[in-house]
Amino acid sequence: MPFRVVIPARYASSRLPGKPLVDICGQPMLYWVFQIAVRSGATEVIVATDDERIVQAVEAFGGRACMTSLTHASGTDRIAEVAQQGGWDENDIVVNLQGDEPLMVPELLQQVADSLDRNPEAHVATLAVRIGGLDPFRDVNCVKVVTDLEGRALYFSRAPIPCGRDTAPAGLASQRSFNGARRHVGLYAYRVGALRRLSLLPPSPLEQIEKLEQLRVLENGMQIRVLDAVAPPGPAVDTEQELALVRSLKARELGQGA
Repeated sequence: MPFRVVIPARYASSRLPGKPLVDICGQPMLYWVFQIAVRSGATEVIVATDDERIVQAVEAFGGRACMTSLTHASGTDRIAEVAQQGGWDENDIVVNLQGDEPLMVPELLQQVADSLDRNPEAHVATLAVRIGGLDPFRDVNCVKVVTDLEGRALYFSRAPIPCGRDTAPAGLASQRSFNGARRHVGLYAYRVGALRRLSLLPPSPLEQIEKLEQLRVLENGMQIRVLDAVAPPGPAVDTEQELALVRSLKARELGQGA
């Protein structure tokens, strides 16, 4: 089943400026992300950016980059522009791999693309993993997802959901159970037609409250298929601490030390 991968990557970052190009074991972070996309079996891999420095870095390691508008509010909008520039068919499948995921598992890209292909009524496919403790369950930076019995997303939230009424005797902070809780993995497969539609829709009310773009899909009556990831994804990079961790893990993977 053919699918493309687009990696949205912007140079500006409030917490880690120039994030896509930070060095990880002698290569810019985007190099490792690009290699993951290539190993996934994608028919085409493109970095979508708004900065010439990123274009030059990608071309230097033999990848392909596409310049997109400076005004895009999200990676989804950036990918939609790439699809429009390429004249892609509305039924084509494209996977959104974030540019700060240098330890993503290639098989997960194949998994979301396959899921969308097998579920023609779905507009988007994504992944989740089981939450293994109370701390991430309560953490607003850990996005939770709940689905119906067929695996269709019901809601995404920064709040602890599902929240057990009988296991929080003194309010949310006293919650003692995370039974059934799943963390959303921010890896998406879109049909190009759905991607174009989303890029034309304004931010939705719940999206603006939770600051979760995937809620725009649900609020506009579109379906998101959610699967349990076949393997745990590696950590993403958003802070200096996370960058240090990823450098250590990548060095260990390459046999360069602990």
